[in-house]
Amino acid sequence: MDIVARIKELKKQRNAVILAHNYQNPEVQDVADFCGDSLGLSRQAAETDADVIVFCGVSFMAETAKILSPEKIVLLPEKMAGCPMADMIDANQLRELKARHPKAKVVCYVNSSAEVKAESDCCCTSANVVDVIKAMGPGEIIFVPDRNLGSWAAKQVGRELILWDGFCLTHHRLRPEDVEAAKAAHPEAPVVVHPECRPEVVDIADVVTSTEGMVRFAKQTEADDILIGTEMGMIHRLKREVPEKNFYLIHPGLICPNMKMTTLDKLAQSLETLTPQIEVPEDIRLRAKEALDRMLAI
Repeated sequence: MDIVARIKELKKQRNAVILAHNYQNPEVQDVADFCGDSLGLSRQAAETDADVIVFCGVSFMAETAKILSPEKIVLLPEKMAGCPMADMIDANQLRELKARHPKAKVVCYVNSSAEVKAESDCCCTSANVVDVIKAMGPGEIIFVPDRNLGSWAAKQVGRELILWDGFCLTHHRLRPEDVEAAKAAHPEAPVVVHPECRPEVVDIADVVTSTEGMVRFAKQTEADDILIGTEMGMIHRLKREVPEKNFYLIHPGLICPNMKMTTLDKLAQSLETLTPQIEVPEDIRLRAKEALDRMLAI
């Protein structure tokens, strides 16, 4: 039995649902039941009758799935797959920042640990960050952990935010000169980048949007060629859903090593052994869920 057939058989035996983030390896995306962004996948899994959620992504994503589906077994096939940006702030650091700004509300990007979510007033995604910031009302707002996303959102809303000095190592690699070189090679192609990119990159892009926003744009635009500024795994998703268009990665260095750690072998082994399982302490889970629920209400 080949590995894909084995995974499908194990999935049936375990009554499992397989989630793959857009940045996963193509073969992992292809075997998944759902492919998308981190929060959207967790919400989809929560609505299924699966007993087991296998999250092909990084640790904070599996934690979010557990926060929303505490009764389900949540597996992260590669236990070492973390997120450097999420690791740039912990709960103690956020508590210290809150102590310096006692009246500030805290908005945290979903790309953060359960403990950081639990210390926050509201979560946000790259797709809804502007709406969340607007809904916070007047007064100081702390935004963690991504200074690039926070800077972009602040500019959209027209207000200052207290930004934590975190960033995505992968998106931060993209520089304006990379965009200019790509535009020179494909002058008719719109430049579509993720808001986790540097401000100077975002400023020269034609479209700044989340990964799901990239899919929507690709389906709606009349352009045949599109330049993409996000992790390379997104190209596979775009080609699969919009095969009539041509997609070009702006820079070959847009690779997240953590996202590429998950393999079909590790996925099969995780289903076989029901490990590694992700757990979130109940007190932290409940407080983190409150922050997610506030976002969903907005």
